[in-house]
Amino acid sequence: MQVTELLAEGLKREYRVVLPASELDAKANARLSELKDKVRLNGFRPGKVPVAHLKRMYGKSVLAEVIDQAVNEANTKIIEDNGFKLAMQPKVELPQDQEQVNEVIEGKADLSFTVNLEVLPAITLGDFKSITLDKPVLAVSDEEVEETVKRIADANRPYAAKPEGTAENGDRVTISFVGSIDGEKFEGGAGEDVPLVLGSNSFIPGFEEQLVGIKEDETRTVTVTFPEAYQAAHLAGKEASFEVTAKMIEAPTEMEIGDEFAKTLGMDSLAALKEQVKSRIAQEHNAQSRNKAKRRLLDALDGLHQFDVPPTLAEQEFDGIWGSVTSEMEAQKKTFADEGTTEEAAREDYRKIAERRVRLGLVLAEIGEKNNIQVTDDEVTRAVVERARQFPGQEQQVWEFYRKNAQALASLRAPIFEEKVVDYLLELATVNEVPVTREELYAEDEDDKAA
Repeated sequence: MQVTELLAEGLKREYRVVLPASELDAKANARLSELKDKVRLNGFRPGKVPVAHLKRMYGKSVLAEVIDQAVNEANTKIIEDNGFKLAMQPKVELPQDQEQVNEVIEGKADLSFTVNLEVLPAITLGDFKSITLDKPVLAVSDEEVEETVKRIADANRPYAAKPEGTAENGDRVTISFVGSIDGEKFEGGAGEDVPLVLGSNSFIPGFEEQLVGIKEDETRTVTVTFPEAYQAAHLAGKEASFEVTAKMIEAPTEMEIGDEFAKTLGMDSLAALKEQVKSRIAQEHNAQSRNKAKRRLLDALDGLHQFDVPPTLAEQEFDGIWGSVTSEMEAQKKTFADEGTTEEAAREDYRKIAERRVRLGLVLAEIGEKNNIQVTDDEVTRAVVERARQFPGQEQQVWEFYRKNAQALASLRAPIFEEKVVDYLLELATVNEVPVTREELYAEDEDDKAA
């Protein structure tokens, strides 16, 4: 086997490999000798079939098998001899000329092919103890707990029928409706016995306001325009008319927020309900606080590590980002001009984001490898169980999907690995906890899209 380097440019490598016909023939004969004891042919006793006869019958197919194996061996040799870590699977270019291919298969010519590689860059890790970052923190206030409990109570407030009255904001109206656009009914535009609290902004803007004052058994025509960014693209921006009939009108009744109310929610007491609410709010605050700290940690890592990333990985990441961006803009009927930019400038910005994500991914992977950070099977199993819980009634199907799909399982393992590496780095970095307001904690950073 002769291996010649043709290109060493950045992270790209190209090699020409020549496998002599004599070497391929020797490998084919060895393979045929192995088959001699396994093949059963009429007129020959087991194990007594001449290799020459086997070669006439199976020579081409065996040689094709040998060539495939030889190509894989050549790739392995190139990678191991050079100590490469690959960014992508090798791209092998075999001869395309059919006459040349036939000569190789018939053993009359050497096999010559090229191997194109993209390798991972050598990464020199920075000093993580030099990283200093602020972590916004927010304690749960009594006011937050009280407001949340009140919202829960409002959502569970009992209603009493008011058959003689008219509907007001805050009343619950049970309606049936049929919608049409330009006189034609449309899919999803009808409903029967749908409860609607007026003023809740649950329906299309303008819909609920036109039902204020409606009486039981009264039918009204409600005309609204679907928002330009409506999730159903075929309805976005269109005017629709709905024939709405009020089946029942109910007014909210007074509710005492106390132990009895808490018991209707399965809690022992109001104090227990408030404690659960406080715990849930704390989890939300802590998750947001960690997200902010993680984003700042990634910014610091990006500043510590600057290197070229494999072009194909960057292009794949960009394609995914760009597809999401353009799909969202199309759904919202927006243009790049609406965003104060051009498509060319936007592409350039998102390419930088894609390169940053790939670079940070490689850095996190290198940190994990160097420090033996691993994801256990138990951690992956818990992630699968958690995912299955998100699909009530389909838990078994979800479990089977991940059990049989290695790529899907890897998609669960990757974020667990990333979070474990982040935990490791946050332990090394200097993290200053900075008290902030709720508005500051949940404010969207300008560079969120780059994280």
